[in-house]
Amino acid sequence: MTVAIQKMTLEEFLAYDDGTDKLYELENGELIDMASESEINRRIAMFLLAYFLQLDIPAYRLTMKTEVAVSGSRVSVRVPDLLVLSEELATEMDGATRSIVLMDMPPPLLVVEVVSPNQEKRDYRYKRSEYAARGIAEYWIVDPIAQRVTILEWVEGLYEEKVYQGDNQIGSSLFDRLDLSVDRVLQAR
Repeated sequence: MTVAIQKMTLEEFLAYDDGTDKLYELENGELIDMASESEINRRIAMFLLAYFLQLDIPAYRLTMKTEVAVSGSRVSVRVPDLLVLSEELATEMDGATRSIVLMDMPPPLLVVEVVSPNQEKRDYRYKRSEYAARGIAEYWIVDPIAQRVTILEWVEGLYEEKVYQGDNQIGSSLFDRLDLSVDRVLQAR
């Protein structure tokens, strides 16, 4: 839901406090109230976090609900479900007072978005172009509604898309030891 106020700059967004614990994204200058997560979306994100820990990715390089500044027609701030940070980005964020990846920082290695009902266009279209503009190496769209996982891999300035369903093993150029099927991700077990 868009909150009806005038367009904001990044600085205004970072300073915004409505006195509640609500989570917001900034979409082309507009404040977007983030709905509560569904239980399946929360479980999928937690499952992937635990799985990446098993791949020996250090906990300090994994983060949930960290804001990512991206560019659109105006600056936007997204709140992905899960991020894998590079060593350089993790070092740069160490000690930060707010968990946000700003435009002058290196991009995350991986962004994972779990699609919520009625948010398909945002995850498949808008965020895809925004994350591509940031040069994020991989963007995973985990879609429990359509029962698929879409992996977007950054290749020579564009995302190449691979769609996986059912018992297909997910492929990733970032994680060579990945042994994960779509069914396992969607069941979060």
